[in-house]
Amino acid sequence: MTHSAELITLARYMAGEFDNRQQAIADPAWYVHLHLWLRPVPLFTEDSLTLFAEQANIVNLDQPYRPRILRLYPNPTEPGSLQVQFYMLKNPDAIRGAGRNPELLKQLTTAQIEFLPGCTLRVKQRLVSPNAYEFSAFSATNTPCSFSYQGKDYQISLGFEATPEEFRTYDKGIDPATGKATWGALLGPFRFTKRQDFADELPL
Repeated sequence: MTHSAELITLARYMAGEFDNRQQAIADPAWYVHLHLWLRPVPLFTEDSLTLFAEQANIVNLDQPYRPRILRLYPNPTEPGSLQVQFYMLKNPDAIRGAGRNPELLKQLTTAQIEFLPGCTLRVKQRLVSPNAYEFSAFSATNTPCSFSYQGKDYQISLGFEATPEEFRTYDKGIDPATGKATWGALLGPFRFTKRQDFADELPL
């Protein structure tokens, strides 16, 4: 399938290894120094560009966490616009560390991931120059992403912005009982700079 220029550009901005070193140095009380991997994975290739995401604290790079799948594809109800659908790994340990070891992703199939029905982001795009966009992605329903894992209920407020210079994440963990944010981007987004580009791994 031929993808739109906007979809390809968003995937190219996102595909890579990032860190928020400058932010963590400037405000260590609120921002942990993180590495974030967004690695292309060959799923839903008929209409989408899909990324595997995980992150790790700089002091424990061999212990990544929050593995997830992000499917970028055209919004079926709004021609010309995009959306992002999140999926959960049924067995996260099977591909833990795939951000640094992409060989682990080659055998990943849709049978190994779980669709999260309330975890869809609507993408807005703005052309800032002839060849550059600014993308923002936030909940299509203005409600947290809710799911259960190993008998526990979780809620996460999801969101991000992508530009040629920076990837900003707004993810926050929500206490299901109180509705209050308990971790994540409590004082504003995590601001990531791309350190290694994985765009050439996209199945274009």
